[in-house]
Amino acid sequence: MSILKPGVNCMGIYKVRESGLLIDACDYYRAFYHAARHARHNILMAGWQFDSEVRLIRGKEAQLADGDVRFLAFLESLCEKNPELEIYILAWDFSIFFSLEREWFQDLIFNWSTNERIHFTFDGKHAVNATHHQKFVIIDGQLAFVGGIDICSDRWDDRRHLRHNPERKNVDGISYGAYHDIQSYHTGPVVRELLGVFQDRWAEAGGETIVFPTVNGHLPKVDGAALPLPAGSVAISRTQARDLLALREQIQEIRRLFIDAIMAADRLVYMENQYFSSQAIFWALVSRMKERQRPKLEIVLILPDRLPFTEELFLGLPQMKMLKGLKEVAAENGHRLGIYSTVCTDNGERNMTFIHSKLMLVDDRFLTVGSANATNRSLGLDTELNMSWEAEVGEGRELEESIRRVRISLLTEHSAMYDEGAENRLGQIEGLVDYLDSLVDNKESRLCLYQPDQSLEGIGWQGALEPVTRIVDPERPQVEEFVFESLSRFETSKFTRGILLLGQWLSGL
Repeated sequence: MSILKPGVNCMGIYKVRESGLLIDACDYYRAFYHAARHARHNILMAGWQFDSEVRLIRGKEAQLADGDVRFLAFLESLCEKNPELEIYILAWDFSIFFSLEREWFQDLIFNWSTNERIHFTFDGKHAVNATHHQKFVIIDGQLAFVGGIDICSDRWDDRRHLRHNPERKNVDGISYGAYHDIQSYHTGPVVRELLGVFQDRWAEAGGETIVFPTVNGHLPKVDGAALPLPAGSVAISRTQARDLLALREQIQEIRRLFIDAIMAADRLVYMENQYFSSQAIFWALVSRMKERQRPKLEIVLILPDRLPFTEELFLGLPQMKMLKGLKEVAAENGHRLGIYSTVCTDNGERNMTFIHSKLMLVDDRFLTVGSANATNRSLGLDTELNMSWEAEVGEGRELEESIRRVRISLLTEHSAMYDEGAENRLGQIEGLVDYLDSLVDNKESRLCLYQPDQSLEGIGWQGALEPVTRIVDPERPQVEEFVFESLSRFETSKFTRGILLLGQWLSGL
């Protein structure tokens, strides 16, 4: 039975010419850099955050480049070389709570001090308390990058995840820790559908209606160490909350996608995510594990060992309780569950590799990658975008084997076990959790058991934080849930607009 169902858990299933994954920002930034250099007519970019000074390529490659490799300067050089090129950048109009992490005066930097064909706008048109979290790029309507990676500070790393990497510095020249993420790439007809997503977002943000010419006979190449996924089609899934003023309908395709994929699992559920606080995903896993007549599962979760302080404070408690519950249900019903983090080592010292990727893989026949976290808000409130591949049962053996290679490649990266014997074991589903557990005790391995912050177990913490957690990680807008019908009739009222401004100020807590 197919997992993907157009109109239910995806916008649609569309033909694709080439598609695959770029693991970590080093390969994604490089692929974007080289593809953008060949852009003829337009480059469209939507993201949660952009930083003008981010270096797209680094080290010897940057030294050999024929121009500036910093993000905004690079875009300016493209416009100078090509008078027909138009560049559109759509960034979330971020909450005040993120102001210390953001580049200031971006509207001035991107719009007033750059080429007139670089169009930048902040997008604050979303539901109360929501964020625009989609991260995608489209070049000439021919090539698209979609995933979890923003072109911003503190994201670049390569797959080695060295404890000390001289190239891993932010825009201020300060070193930061190892960082893992994933972006997908696509060519062919599916890109035109993604183009429509961008056009709608741009128009709703207050930009002009834009129509882009069809570019024929020009296909940008994806440079870099890509993991190809030879599929004839790929699905687009979205999250979008109902909007108070725009009367925009709610879309929860990604939420349904996660539930349907988990319930369809017969052998394996493999997830990488920055968080695990989604009630929908939790209960889907619990429900599937309690189906005693079905095969036992191997469930592997890869999570960061620690979150930034404020996120640990508000999301750490529900995550800790859910993971504890999953362990109990797995043990009671005979399933194997392994929850892991990964570290970089140097002379016996260990530092966490931060997991920012948003990936789920089922039975080596289904894979989804995108911007959606395993949180309540990503499945119901924020604006999200995921891409999915499915190898039909009895068909698509090549795609199924490619999805399996993706899993092996990721587990090899996380464990740093590169020998042929280890890769063979990582490729097997049966006994996978037992093998990963054995790697935890291997001094050569980077894999370690996930350990929640024990300070969150105090009764006082729980009582104080649970009400705040419901505000920080809701599945629907807190205001619309109660007053949508009454306020929508008075969309121009000062009260309604005040509610919207308050929600935008609070969004991103």
